[in-house]
Amino acid sequence: MTDAPIYLERHDRHATLILNRPTRRNALNAAMWAALPDLLDTAATDNRIKVLLVRGAGESFTAGADISEFETVYATPQSALAGTRAIAAGLDALAHFPKPTLAVIRGACVGGGCGLALSCDLRFAASDGRFGITPAKLGLAYTLNDTKRLIDAVGVSAAKDLLYSARLVDAEEALQIGLINRCFEPDQLDREVAAYLDLMLSRSTGSARAIKRVIHLIRAGVDCDTDETRQLFLDSFQSDDFQEGYRAFLGKRAPDFDGNG
Repeated sequence: MTDAPIYLERHDRHATLILNRPTRRNALNAAMWAALPDLLDTAATDNRIKVLLVRGAGESFTAGADISEFETVYATPQSALAGTRAIAAGLDALAHFPKPTLAVIRGACVGGGCGLALSCDLRFAASDGRFGITPAKLGLAYTLNDTKRLIDAVGVSAAKDLLYSARLVDAEEALQIGLINRCFEPDQLDREVAAYLDLMLSRSTGSARAIKRVIHLIRAGVDCDTDETRQLFLDSFQSDDFQEGYRAFLGKRAPDFDGNG
């Protein structure tokens, strides 16, 4: 355990990024945004970590930005620019994290918290989850990268609805519009996440990295093969994971990608 407002908890083959201000519903302050890229870099370079979970301590994922810091952070154009860049660096670092990421959401997932969840590959939520993106309540705009991630998840029409209205939606509606991938009763969430995590951990890390990179390129506007995508495809046939995968298939057994047979 730690008093740090955000920290990385390592497990056997995965890690959990924990937002750790439960008394403030894990409101995201400047220190948390500043720490995020280095924590993600640590997880990215640890070969033992195959999957990253992101969750909040206590009963909320995160209620969003720490409003109590706004008077300082947005005191001048210069400080506002620095604060905005720190948030963007944290969100982009999570969006570009090379391994699969899964946000585990309870309670509030609002504002910058929703942006954080959208920077993950997948979002599993308890049915008590509440979601919203609320710059229109504060007279603020929304950044292009954050808006694109929202549109990629829910489409243009639903994104406009969420942004224009700044309304909160429940987990059922969030599931219907594609804001989350799965929804479970609160007492079932951890069990379902653990089962899905076991499934991901049984799959090839090399495949996940290549798939995630190709999906990122497609979302960035690449619509035909490039030298990089061709090489990713060809390299997979030379990988230890492929050697283990096809031997396991021929032998009618489950592949062991960690031990490669």
